[in-house]
Amino acid sequence: MRPAATRRPDALDVALAVHGGAGTALRRGTTDARTERAYRTGLADALQAGWAVLRRGGSSVDAVEAAVRVLEDDELFNAGRGSVFTEDAAHELDASVMRGTDLAAGAVVGVRHVRNPVSAARLVMERTRHVMLAGRGADEFAERSGLAPVTQDYFRTQKRWDELMRAKAGAAADRSITGTVGAVALDDAQGLAAATSTGGMTGKQAGRVGDSPVIGAGTYAQDGTAAVSATGKGEGFLRGAAAVAVVHLVEFGGRDVASAAYEVVMERLPPLGGTGGVIALDARGALAAPYSSQGMVHGHVTRDGTVVTRVFPDESPM
Repeated sequence: MRPAATRRPDALDVALAVHGGAGTALRRGTTDARTERAYRTGLADALQAGWAVLRRGGSSVDAVEAAVRVLEDDELFNAGRGSVFTEDAAHELDASVMRGTDLAAGAVVGVRHVRNPVSAARLVMERTRHVMLAGRGADEFAERSGLAPVTQDYFRTQKRWDELMRAKAGAAADRSITGTVGAVALDDAQGLAAATSTGGMTGKQAGRVGDSPVIGAGTYAQDGTAAVSATGKGEGFLRGAAAVAVVHLVEFGGRDVASAAYEVVMERLPPLGGTGGVIALDARGALAAPYSSQGMVHGHVTRDGTVVTRVFPDESPM
């Protein structure tokens, strides 16, 4: 199967887009109706939550937080509830958010008791003088800031436990959608924002950090250029500074968002081991969603409220 990527925009006049992770593709011939419906519903619910914010005049930051919270609460995705296990059978969650207006950003790394890490990341951005908080300090900050803690059992699902057991037994990787969730948005004031959240990799070494909470790698937003959220093999995205590379191609290279995202995802990252994709939204509402993996579930809502979900590779422009 040829990876889904194009140098043309995936959609125009977009207000908000989300992704639910890159990985092995869902296939029409082997995906049952219930599974397809679950992915489409999860994406659509997130889009509707973000769109509701934008429709009433809310900011792009409000919109991406609302959308990502829905994905974090849906155990189908690898963020929040339903996150994968580390090698020591724990959950360590990462998230980040960035506001394009002033390049403000916040992130949390390795939190173990935050139900919605994207909200904790936003609190770091708005209530501290820092950009990133990690581990116990991040958990304690989130609780002090009013986010009620949850136990590790909250994140656990049987599906993720079975994946860990197979990984420990040396079995082949689970053939399913993996990776992060994320959102990008453009509000009425032309403000851009991006947010990304993940549970990481099944069986990851305790303390491992991927690209999702790293500003410039997994998340970046700058008014007038683009907002980007990435998903895939994080080490390659870190080494390639994936998100900011897209923005800089637009800002300094004079490139349109689709050709910039294509170059980063399809040409720069694969030699670094960075298989995956991005959603990238520019200041005019043009959306690019290229991916080098077999699949990437994603969707968008246009400024007239039309919701589009894409769970099969043949639904993406080729």
